[in-house]
Amino acid sequence: MLRRLSLRDFVIVTELDIELDSGFTALTGETGAGKSILIDALQLTLGSRGDAGVVREGAARADLSAEFDLTPALAARLRPWLDEAGFDTSEWTNAGSLLLRRVVDAQGKSRAWVNGGAATLTQLRELGEHLVDIHGQHAWQSLTRPDSVRELVDEQAGVDTPALLAAWATRREAHKRLQDARTKQGDLERERERLQWQIAELDKLSPQAGEWDELNAEHTRLSHGQSILDAARLALDAVSEAEVNAESLATRAIDVLDEVASYEPRLGNALEVLREAQAQLQDAAHSLHGVLGHTELDPDRLNELDARVSAWMGLARRHRRAPAELTELLQGWRAELAELDAATDLAALERSAEQAHAAWLKQAQQASKLRKQAAPRLSDAVSTAMQELGMAGGRFEVALSPVEEPQSGGLENIDFLVAGHAGSTPRPLAKVASGGELSRLALAIAVTTTQQREGQGVTTLIFDEIDSGVGGAVADTVGRLMQRLGQAQEGRQVLAVTHLAQVAACAHHHLLVAKSKQGAQTTSRIGEVSGEAREAEVARMLGGAVSDTSLAHARVMLQTAHAATSTAQANAPRGKARKEPA
Repeated sequence: MLRRLSLRDFVIVTELDIELDSGFTALTGETGAGKSILIDALQLTLGSRGDAGVVREGAARADLSAEFDLTPALAARLRPWLDEAGFDTSEWTNAGSLLLRRVVDAQGKSRAWVNGGAATLTQLRELGEHLVDIHGQHAWQSLTRPDSVRELVDEQAGVDTPALLAAWATRREAHKRLQDARTKQGDLERERERLQWQIAELDKLSPQAGEWDELNAEHTRLSHGQSILDAARLALDAVSEAEVNAESLATRAIDVLDEVASYEPRLGNALEVLREAQAQLQDAAHSLHGVLGHTELDPDRLNELDARVSAWMGLARRHRRAPAELTELLQGWRAELAELDAATDLAALERSAEQAHAAWLKQAQQASKLRKQAAPRLSDAVSTAMQELGMAGGRFEVALSPVEEPQSGGLENIDFLVAGHAGSTPRPLAKVASGGELSRLALAIAVTTTQQREGQGVTTLIFDEIDSGVGGAVADTVGRLMQRLGQAQEGRQVLAVTHLAQVAACAHHHLLVAKSKQGAQTTSRIGEVSGEAREAEVARMLGGAVSDTSLAHARVMLQTAHAATSTAQANAPRGKARKEPA
């Protein structure tokens, strides 16, 4: 659950540090006070898009952080992902905590961290899916979109959506390759023939890796063979074989100096250098003998190399490549030909398409089975919730209808149908006229799906004015529903931005948003209220002006809500004690 939220220079908040607890927390305030500011900040921390507009006017950057306490089950599920991504979990025991931080500067540049390690916005969003469920005041709109409807039902049904989509992508690609091959069969065959001709031409040369450099080196050596022999012979004469040569002169100098070196120590250095020179001259003479003994003039081999080099150069010019690149070019053409052979093998492509379709069909049939099992359960559960929300006799139905053509989502279309009262025929949700009914229906679905996901990980639920269009006795029911959600399991946390006094009165904790002016700047403050301050806020929500009558009414509402909470906890089954909200 969300344990702590810290904001610095965010929109109209200068500085805010707020700690949250389990249970149901209501967030209220006058119109325009910025009640949704916590929700906006949390969404930004969880990876939503942000720009320079979120930075408080005059500040250099907005700095937001959110700390979450994880249940043991959620910690166990997230730990492998976090470890693989390089985020620190070293201090985790059975449970764990996550610290998410997001900074947006005045130029709109953004940075993010998870447990002190740099993170991407994608990583923040992936974590957010496990940490928080947010239901906005226009949540009903998503219930009219086919993709959102399918996603909700599949989540309840336990459909392996990634596997289904991956199988569809494979099927689509296989069918595309087959269709392209059928459409472009003539073009592909001509391209294949062109490649075969080019490969055959290069195959005659059969260029080997590294051969061009070796050819050049050998050709250079043989074409200068006579010059090499002449130079080696002259050098050998000068070093050791001419009547007057360097080696004999060095020997003579050594002999002369050796006779007097004992009389003049300074000659020792010159004598040592001469002896080293003598040794080096002998080594040079040995090397020159080796060159003369192993260098032969071979005109036949030189002619052969001339022809080979000319062939390399001719093909390189024809294909506008450097000679050394011919080997790589040949390998590339062979790879292209292999791809074209595969692309023109219609029988193989048909088999691949059939196999991909069968794999997708298996996933789709499994999804259909799970959806058919989940649809009645979800229909009945939401219909039951509708009765509590002032839609007596209303009925909700998850309708599955077969598709005409295969699609990424499977073998059926999924629609939400609703009958607002007894005796009416369920119609598509988008055709329900009343905005109040749509809001209540969205709330019924949100509450139901949350209850059915009990223990599956997400423990923080946020309702952002989802009770819009609701009033009277239904508002009491909404408050009790959220209160029950907050008590449903250990560590469950429900945060609701609301304008309804009945909902706020049912909360275990109450946060008040207030806006004030400091000079030319407007700032927003958020703090917890209790006792008389809370009674005054609930009274304001009842009628605007706070009077003795509205205060008395607010006091009764709060006492009634507290008594309901105590009764529910007292009736809880033994052995499953509920945690008393702070």
